[in-house]
Amino acid sequence: MPHGAWPVDPSMVAPFLAAIILIELTPGPNMGYLAGLSAVEGRRAGFITVAGVTCGLLAYMVASVAGVTTILANNRPLYELLRWAGVAYIAWLAVDAWRGGERAETAADGASDWVHFRKGLLANLLNPKAALFYVTLLPGFIQTGHASPTVQALILGGFHILVSIVIHSAIVFSAGGLAERLTTLGGDRRARRVFAVALLLTAVWIAFETRRLG
Repeated sequence: MPHGAWPVDPSMVAPFLAAIILIELTPGPNMGYLAGLSAVEGRRAGFITVAGVTCGLLAYMVASVAGVTTILANNRPLYELLRWAGVAYIAWLAVDAWRGGERAETAADGASDWVHFRKGLLANLLNPKAALFYVTLLPGFIQTGHASPTVQALILGGFHILVSIVIHSAIVFSAGGLAERLTTLGGDRRARRVFAVALLLTAVWIAFETRRLG
């Protein structure tokens, strides 16, 4: 197939995959939250949360194609609003974890699944770095002479979604095995307290790390 017949530049695929794998493997709020949640609640809760996180990424990918994330990048007050909303939400998750989560009011599996999905979705929607990824990194891999920028953005964004699913699922699978051990050892309450402190530290880290736009 001629080089120009590809929808995206083939020479850009490997560097793009390397970049997003490096980004996804860098410790951050999603990684820490999924690992801690899976260790305390188990793999089911972790995988449901991954679905929420993934939908958040999909929303930002579509928003970037529509040009919405560019507005965020060029509007400092809007960025600050999103940034502090994200910090506040992670801090709230820390308080919720310290108090023991929402088990009492979500006894049914269906209700519990929705709670975990919603938390993962909101955690990612309130993460400004997730939005700015599509503004700062993605455009550098879109080349002329191929499909339209919109099609290229959707294809490359799809690669990002797939990589994030694989890495997040691996984190959940690895950490999920701890849930049964903690329950057996009677350490569930202690693990929740550790998880809560880790989330609070994550909120502080987000506030510090996202001070600069982009």
